[in-house]
Amino acid sequence: MTEAGDEPTDRRVAKILAGMPGRTRHGAAAAWTRVRGGLFLAVQAALAAGLAWYLANDVLHRPSPFFAPIAAVITLASSVGQRARRTAELVLGVAIGIGVGDALIYVIGSGPWQIGLIVLGAVLVATAVGGGTPLVVQSASSAVLVATLTTGPGLPYTRFIDALVGGGVGLIVMTLLLPLNPLSVVRRSADPALEELAEGLHGVAQGLADQDDEAVDEALTKLRASEATFAAFSAAVAAARENVAFAPARWRTKGALAQYVDGAQHLTYALRNVRVLTRRVLTAMGDQETMPEVLPESISALGDAVDLLRQEWARGVEPIATRERALRAAAEAGRGFEEGVGFSGGVVVAQIRTTATDLLRATGIEHAEAPRLVRKAVGWQAKRRAGRYRTARPRPDPHSS
Repeated sequence: MTEAGDEPTDRRVAKILAGMPGRTRHGAAAAWTRVRGGLFLAVQAALAAGLAWYLANDVLHRPSPFFAPIAAVITLASSVGQRARRTAELVLGVAIGIGVGDALIYVIGSGPWQIGLIVLGAVLVATAVGGGTPLVVQSASSAVLVATLTTGPGLPYTRFIDALVGGGVGLIVMTLLLPLNPLSVVRRSADPALEELAEGLHGVAQGLADQDDEAVDEALTKLRASEATFAAFSAAVAAARENVAFAPARWRTKGALAQYVDGAQHLTYALRNVRVLTRRVLTAMGDQETMPEVLPESISALGDAVDLLRQEWARGVEPIATRERALRAAAEAGRGFEEGVGFSGGVVVAQIRTTATDLLRATGIEHAEAPRLVRKAVGWQAKRRAGRYRTARPRPDPHSS
């Protein structure tokens, strides 16, 4: 299956890894990275707070409308990574909490039992309108602010208007005046997910090559933990899609963002298939089943493909190198199948093929075309292959007499 003159897999892997930039950051560099990541949100919040105060105080002539900038900042801070419906819930939650609090303070005054009653009323109103957890929590906290930070009752619903002004300004800043770059948001979420998947694959490959079941088990633990990272990636993709839809200034990012949006789901499938693959590798090692030497190389090639996908997506280019590496992984798995595999080895080969298909789909290959290309790379012929599987042969125990 391997053409003459092909570059050895280990040399290819070494060249790819050598060309990758270092990922470890310490101390001041890490702090500066965090500051840069939050700088845009800070500018958004500052602009929204200033505008909200100006509109409520100078345009609507509201005296000391401190709930307007509070609502604006809460809306912006809580909307990062949220979908549009949840953001609207947060704005409505602030307004409901302040409105209920204002109304009840006007009627019953303030005090310990009044605070409890105000929170009860805010939560019940938020629940009655069908709000989710963000709306209920924000309603309750806003009601507490009204009940504890105001010295006496004012005109009913005045602070409710302040909250609506502030929430509206926050939404306008977020979507129209100074929208976040959805491509940057998604990339910051995608990079760690892809890095964890690639590192997991390389860890499994190295552990299998060294017959180190502890290394494979450690890689499996990390792959399981990466579920949260992939969930954050999916959430960022959903939020970015809506951000582009509502923010005309970001429409130009649609093309580059489409790679992440279209590929996110298939990468989640790949993660799950890799975990199945890793568990089967551990089973094979526990059964002392002999594995062809090309299978670790094939798994490592999948890791290379994920690394290449991260780099090509970051550059906004067609992921041609990723496709080549994924197909190379499938071809190496086909060689292992030809050499003969046991029961677990057959499952590993199947999972390599499936993962390669997932990666091709993530690069934009059509649903029917991806498995066809993988079958072609494997060298599969549409006929039954008898005798390809062999019974797993336990390795002799060197300590037995």
